[in-house]
Amino acid sequence: MTENPMRAMMHAALNRPDAELIAGAGGAPRTAGGRTLDPRFQFLEAQSKAAAAANPPAAPTPEASRAQADGIPAMFAGDPEPGVTWENLTIPAEGRSIPARAYRPAKQDAAQPLIVFYHFGGGVIGSIETCHCFCTMLASICETAVLSIEYRLAPEHRFPAGLDDAIAGYEWGVANAARFGAAAGKAAVGGDSMGGNFSAIVAQEMKRKNGPQPVVQLLIYPALDVASKLPSMTTYGDAFPLSAQTMAWFMVNYMNEGDDPKNPRLSPLHGDVKGLAPALIYTAGFDPLNDEGPAYAEKLRAAGVPVTFECFDHLAHAFTAFTGAIPAADAACRKIATEMRDALRKAR
Repeated sequence: MTENPMRAMMHAALNRPDAELIAGAGGAPRTAGGRTLDPRFQFLEAQSKAAAAANPPAAPTPEASRAQADGIPAMFAGDPEPGVTWENLTIPAEGRSIPARAYRPAKQDAAQPLIVFYHFGGGVIGSIETCHCFCTMLASICETAVLSIEYRLAPEHRFPAGLDDAIAGYEWGVANAARFGAAAGKAAVGGDSMGGNFSAIVAQEMKRKNGPQPVVQLLIYPALDVASKLPSMTTYGDAFPLSAQTMAWFMVNYMNEGDDPKNPRLSPLHGDVKGLAPALIYTAGFDPLNDEGPAYAEKLRAAGVPVTFECFDHLAHAFTAFTGAIPAADAACRKIATEMRDALRKAR
C-alpha cells in the first residue's frame, strides 16, 4: 500500500512507547470490565473522543459514515500479503448481479475449500475494500481462494437484501469453487461484525433449506443478537470504533419497521443451531458485541457443534482493519487465519 503523509504521521504516532501513548490518552491505562485496552487503541479512542468534543459531529448519514469507514483501512490496515492476486467479478443472482472479489495465493492447496467472506459495517457501511488486506492474509495463510462479497447496503436496500446477497454469493461460491482452484462443491463462510452475522445465518439458512452446509463458519466479533441488550452493550457502550449508539443507528437503518428482532435471520443467536458446521468464534474485549460471541459459542456447544472460541481482551471492534498500525491486531489476525487454515484441513 502506498504511504500517504497522514498515514505516515499516524503510524509514527502509534509507534511510540506504550507509556507515551497512555500519557497522551488520559494518563492511565483504559480499563473496563476487568480488561485493559491496548495502548494504541486507547490512543486512537482518546483522539476520536477529543475530536468529537472539539467539533461535535452532525447527525450521521450513511454517506458520511461510509466515507469514514473507507478511511479506516486506508489509514490503519496493513499492506496486502505478498504473492496474493485478486480479480473483481460479478455473481449472477435473481434479478441482479452481485459484485465480488476473488483472491488466490501463489501457494494454493487445491484440497482446501474456498472461503466466502463478508465485510463489517452493520449492514449500512463498508465494502470489499474495507476487508481487502485481511482477505489477502486469509488467502495466503489458509492457502486457498477467498471470495469477498459486495452485498447491498441499507437503508437503500434494507433487510433482507444484504443477507440475500450473502446467501446467493455463498451458493454461487460452492458451485464455482473449482474455478478458483479450490476443492469442488464446498465452501466455508466467514466475516467480521455484520459479516459474522451473515456467516452464522448462512449456516442456519442452509440447514433450513437443506442446502450445502459450510465446512466451517468463521465469526469474528460477530453481531448475533439485535433483540437483546447483553451486559457488554453497557460495559463497552462508549468504545471505539463501535459504540452502542452506533450499533443502534445501524439497526435503525438496516431493519424495516415491524421487523421482529428475534427473527433468526436478524439474530442468529435465536436460531436452531443443531447440526451446523464447526465454528471458529473470536471476539474483541472492548466491544459492545463482546458478550454475543461466547453466548453463541455456548449455544453451539450445547447442540454438539465443535467450537473454537477466543476473546482478544486488549483489542477493540474492527481490529481486522488495524493490522498495519497495531501489532497486537496483526498478531490476532494471523492467529485467526492460521486456526482457520487448520480447521479447513480438518474439515476436508
